[in-house]
Amino acid sequence: MSRSSDNEGYRVPLPGSALVAAWRRGYGLAELRRDLLAGLTIGIVAVPLSMALAIATGVPPQHGLYTAIVAGAIIALTGGSRFNVSGPTAAFVVILFPIVANHGIGGLLIATLMAGLILMALGLARLGSLIQFVPYPVVLGFTAGIAVVIALLQLPDFLGLSLELGESTPGNALRILKALSELAPAELSIGLITLATLVLWPRLKLPVPAPLAGLAVGTLAALAAGAAGIEIDTIASRFSWTLHGESGSGIPPFAPSLVLPWQLPGPDGTPLVVDFDLIRELLGPALAIAMLGAIESLLCAVVADGLTRSRHDPNAELVGQGLGNIIAPFFGGITATAALARTATNIRSGAFSPLAAVIHALVVLLAVVLLSGVLALVPMAALAALLFIIAWNMSEARHFAHTLKSAPASDVAILVICFALTVVFDMVLAVAVGMGLAAALFIRRMAEVTQTRRLDESDHDGNMDLPPGVALYDIDGPLFFGAAEKAISSLQVVDREIRVMLLDMHDVPSLDATAIVALRTLAEELHERGIGLVFVGLPAPLILKLRRAGLHREAGRLAMVTNQGHALRLAERWLAGSSG
Repeated sequence: MSRSSDNEGYRVPLPGSALVAAWRRGYGLAELRRDLLAGLTIGIVAVPLSMALAIATGVPPQHGLYTAIVAGAIIALTGGSRFNVSGPTAAFVVILFPIVANHGIGGLLIATLMAGLILMALGLARLGSLIQFVPYPVVLGFTAGIAVVIALLQLPDFLGLSLELGESTPGNALRILKALSELAPAELSIGLITLATLVLWPRLKLPVPAPLAGLAVGTLAALAAGAAGIEIDTIASRFSWTLHGESGSGIPPFAPSLVLPWQLPGPDGTPLVVDFDLIRELLGPALAIAMLGAIESLLCAVVADGLTRSRHDPNAELVGQGLGNIIAPFFGGITATAALARTATNIRSGAFSPLAAVIHALVVLLAVVLLSGVLALVPMAALAALLFIIAWNMSEARHFAHTLKSAPASDVAILVICFALTVVFDMVLAVAVGMGLAAALFIRRMAEVTQTRRLDESDHDGNMDLPPGVALYDIDGPLFFGAAEKAISSLQVVDREIRVMLLDMHDVPSLDATAIVALRTLAEELHERGIGLVFVGLPAPLILKLRRAGLHREAGRLAMVTNQGHALRLAERWLAGSSG
């Protein structure tokens, strides 16, 4: 590696690299118009989505809007992707819902802050490229499982059930089944009307986004039901607020203001007591938030690159995501990451730079300040219908079914296990088990690739005849803990007349500690039996590893040479010396 490339590898990620890259491409009025149009479009889409996802998480809807405003703008300005649009996302619901249940909104904001610090550390450590080591079946399995959990959590609002759900998905399913006799036909009707609108609206090819149209139709249906004397559960009837000495129902008509996360209420409604025990309890969820946030945002950036033929900076993106999640909790924002649906909408709308995402945040801000009264009229059943659509899109049902049919049995097993664990237990366990199984399968496959075989006279360089008493073996593949014992154990069984073993290792790209110990043991055993060992074709770095482990050249016992011809000549000298 050259000096310049080596220095490049240790460069601190530059916050805002995406904004700088867009500026260098040339930014003028035409590009500003593209960003304004895209920002307006995704801002309109983000308003209902942010409210729905906050409610699904278990917090009032304004916290989702604050997330889109604060985190959406900060991540766009400091991140590494030109087209990512960040805010609350469906993937986090299964992680955040239990945090709110156990620690209240104050605990959620503290966990978000901790996750932001972890994300920033990952970016500064330049670990953005590690996303490529997360297997596709693991990602598909836990995202499909999350989709099922999200859909289940919305059933009470969709059916009009007065029901409190817990952390256990099977337990929640049982509660819903027992309460089905109490469903509200009016709420169900509004949910079905909204759902039908959301499904059919895109076929009309109209410029109005489907989420906006669906919630508008659902809201009108709720107003009609209210006029007929039928009570419908809405944002205004479900949520209330007190701020700046004022109070009201629905969403407060104010811009996000500075708050201290630890002063917000815990699960019992009183301010949290921040101590070591609380931090320890939130550390696991914070790690899960950070890992999922990294996966989601970087996968989103990869998809955006494919759609636009651009390149993102993964480390700068992680730094940006970290900054967004560090700052947003101080303004009431919950966990944020890049959202694929909003990013794809951003690209389709012609966005040119991260300013489109900043404009989207300003649009959401204007909606909070100017339209909070209108937003408060949205029925809960309509928001549940919107989340059904989000869950369906997130599940990637077609890819899931195709993978079940076409993937190798081992990958199918990982997919099904991750899906089942996410639904029955939680996503953290699913990802941990999935990654462990994927790693074990990879190790097994790599161990199967590594082969050791004895070569005859026609296999070695120059077709030279092997002298009596010399055996030539070839090792092909990496020698690591999963393959070393198997590959080297076959070398310990040699004919009694063999006095020199030549070990061709041209095709061994790497050695780990297990392999080095196995080779050292082999050399000692062969020496005890009076058999010399010659390593052939090892590159200099691997020779250095062996020397550090105590394997040194010794005449008649051990040598390291570059090619088979040299090895054969050396073996002949050793044989001549021993016979003399």
